[in-house]
Amino acid sequence: MSKPTVSVVINTLNEEKNIRRCLQSAKKLADEIIVVDMYSDDKTRRIAKEFGAKVFLHKKTGYVEPARNFAISKARGQWVLILDADERIPSSLAKRLKEIAATQGEIDCVLIPRKNILLGHWMQNSRWWPDYLPRFFRRGKIRWPKQIHQQPDLKGRSIYTLPDSEDFAIIHHNYETLDQFLDRGRKYALIQAKELVEEKNYRLSNKDLILKPLEEFLSRFFVGEAYRDGIHGLALSLLQAWVTLLTYLKVWEIQKYEEKALEPARVREIFREAIYQLEYWRDDFLLSQQGGLAKNWYHLFFKFRQWLVKN
Repeated sequence: MSKPTVSVVINTLNEEKNIRRCLQSAKKLADEIIVVDMYSDDKTRRIAKEFGAKVFLHKKTGYVEPARNFAISKARGQWVLILDADERIPSSLAKRLKEIAATQGEIDCVLIPRKNILLGHWMQNSRWWPDYLPRFFRRGKIRWPKQIHQQPDLKGRSIYTLPDSEDFAIIHHNYETLDQFLDRGRKYALIQAKELVEEKNYRLSNKDLILKPLEEFLSRFFVGEAYRDGIHGLALSLLQAWVTLLTYLKVWEIQKYEEKALEPARVREIFREAIYQLEYWRDDFLLSQQGGLAKNWYHLFFKFRQWLVKN
């Protein structure tokens, strides 16, 4: 039986800094490499051609998702691996994917963990790890949605999940500087605001300017245990809360800075909810640091205090 073929698909826009490292790793697995470029004005396409990649052009879309399906349609391999230009795959992952492709099972798609390196630090918490993504699949089995940061619907698919090990993880060199984060954050906030307004008919609520960013921070820092990543965890939780706040302010901008009254009773209600959420997750964190009989007493005290705040 012939060896199954694998296409590696990469979408690019001005990626001359990253693309060489990505292509070098892709050659460990690929029978063909497809690069779909959004009219880069640097050396991205030239470098891709030097590696023997098949290069196609796609109009600029502002973010990658709308061009994913076009790139996948150019692949001729039985299996497709999607990589971003700032990602690479280790030899151990390439070997494992070859083994999976060679099996005669009914696997449609493989969920691969991703090792996100942000500001020089591997983020192992705050929902950044294992960050499973459906990146390796049989051609024709997956279609990408057009919305930003959305993953395909895998219902009814036969899915195989790789272990959450560095050996089997895509390595993502994400956000090397604060300016990169801030620039992309502004772009993503506008895109997400437009989706809220145009696709979900969302109207800005006063409380969302307070509660949505707060919920984002709390879900990252406490629920996702970002504090385990030290100052990187704290900084990135705050930055992601900032992107959330900016998203809802962009909604307000799209809606022509609509006047909205803020009655004192409503202000008290919003901040009561904000304080309750903050104290709930702070207390939950403190409780997790206790042990023995003291933990039971702390639990009762915190519950009583939360009741007072909420009521």
